[in-house]
Amino acid sequence: MNEDTGTDRRGTGADDDQQLDVHEAAAILADARDRALRELRASYPLLFGVWGLFFLTGYGVLWLSVRDQHPYTGPTSAALLVLTLLLAAAAVTTVISVGRAQTGIGAPTAALRRVHGLAQLLGLVAVFTLEGGLAHAHASDAVLGVYGAVAPLLVTGVVYAASPAYWQDWSTRALGAWLVLVAAGSAYAGPVGVWGAVGVGAAGGLWVMAGVARRRARA
Repeated sequence: MNEDTGTDRRGTGADDDQQLDVHEAAAILADARDRALRELRASYPLLFGVWGLFFLTGYGVLWLSVRDQHPYTGPTSAALLVLTLLLAAAAVTTVISVGRAQTGIGAPTAALRRVHGLAQLLGLVAVFTLEGGLAHAHASDAVLGVYGAVAPLLVTGVVYAASPAYWQDWSTRALGAWLVLVAAGSAYAGPVGVWGAVGVGAAGGLWVMAGVARRRARA
């Protein structure tokens, strides 16, 4: 009888060790996830700031290249090259920052963020494909200029406005709504003024968002 009791005690001790191991593993995973989310939140001010700089500088360069055109013929090749280089720099910064921060985030959250990014990418591909269709249909340079300036921002705004369905973040919804309004309102500035209006409006919204994100990261 004593031997059985000893066996039971040893078995209970092994079960306790296993339970402790499971709890410790869960605690480690939770800590890693919290740390990853904090890093992701900490990267938001940088990312919003970088994209704000992209819009202000890149679209500002395009505006400078077209402001003296009579009639309007579209941004110069040099201006488009500058925009492309700035876009590449902003995209690389985003990929590096988000990719590093997402290490340790749970699979469902990471998957949702990938879906968010894919939706935006597909939207932008559709935008540029449609622009090619408009050019093929002999749309004027002025129409193509307005469309090219506002359509990418409109897609981005809609995606951000929809993203709180899983982020539950009012500020992201507000940013998306602001970008949609900037895109729609800037279209009335004409093929020349639209570049400046989009650049200033988008940059302002993104920099406000960067300030909000910085305050949250410090909290």
